[in-house]
Amino acid sequence: MPEDSIHQPHDKLFKQGFSDPATAAGFLRHQFPSELSDQIDWDQLNLQPGSFVDSHFRQHESDLLFATRLRGGECLLYLLFEHQLAEDPLIALRLLRYMVRIWESFLKGQPGRPLPVILPVVLAQNDKPWKVSPQFSALIDLPASLAEKCLPYVPDFRFQLVELAVMPYEAIQGTPAGIMLLRVMKAERCDQLLEDPIWDESLLDRLPGVVFEMMIRYLLGADVDSVAFERRLNEISQSNLKDSAMTLAQQLTQKGLEKGRQEGRQEGRQEGLREAILETLAIRFGSIPSAIADAIRNVDDESRLLSLHHASIQSATMDEFARCL
Repeated sequence: MPEDSIHQPHDKLFKQGFSDPATAAGFLRHQFPSELSDQIDWDQLNLQPGSFVDSHFRQHESDLLFATRLRGGECLLYLLFEHQLAEDPLIALRLLRYMVRIWESFLKGQPGRPLPVILPVVLAQNDKPWKVSPQFSALIDLPASLAEKCLPYVPDFRFQLVELAVMPYEAIQGTPAGIMLLRVMKAERCDQLLEDPIWDESLLDRLPGVVFEMMIRYLLGADVDSVAFERRLNEISQSNLKDSAMTLAQQLTQKGLEKGRQEGRQEGRQEGLREAILETLAIRFGSIPSAIADAIRNVDDESRLLSLHHASIQSATMDEFARCL
């Protein structure tokens, strides 16, 4: 594994890649009808701080909010990235909750201002099509005979649903960075990270260095065959591109090994301290209550273990030691 083993790799790839306004604009401008997209000032796209996602969903989704102008007025573009394996039939309800939070945040900074329009896009990293409606009102159980009468009282909006599963690689549009990031996200779900669309040299050669590194990091952290991955690197025809890819892969792999060895040594020291504490307590006080033994085994801070080792020697009773835990 490379240095800084990727926690939530899909989230990290999405956030690092699409936080760049130019990359986001290159993708988002193709997600709306041209009559609307042509009125959005894509050159002024400005990333806004914060996340509006529910805390218990943050392992499965990420979001980015951009501000710009829409024919002279204010406009917000909200990009929600869904990387959970299963579709969510209530995605429109969660999206509405997030949009309300965005408006509330807007009013805190600009009280009394008219609310800006929010254009929501859901990017689904899935391996098969979703069977959900992009219309919020589809969630409402409206009696057929009264639907027309009830609709004026039902909040409604539509979101753009971008499903990587149904999008051919060649149909993905945007900047070279955006295209490659989306291809990689699609390929990961389809187990195609070593296939030709990811190793398109005409595209790889146009990637910014930081995006190229992100891609190699992601591939090294993914569950791909290491021999096949090395073979793919060797098949790159452009010598400068091949050298860059192989050098980067070697550097990241070496750093990962060094970090693993360091973590192994640290864990070894910590385990030695835990055993020393338990042995000292057993010699001094006899049997050790299971709750205290479990608490000692759960400590993973080395300085705290050193402090507990001193306490195991200096405490007059087991109860006195327990108070140090």
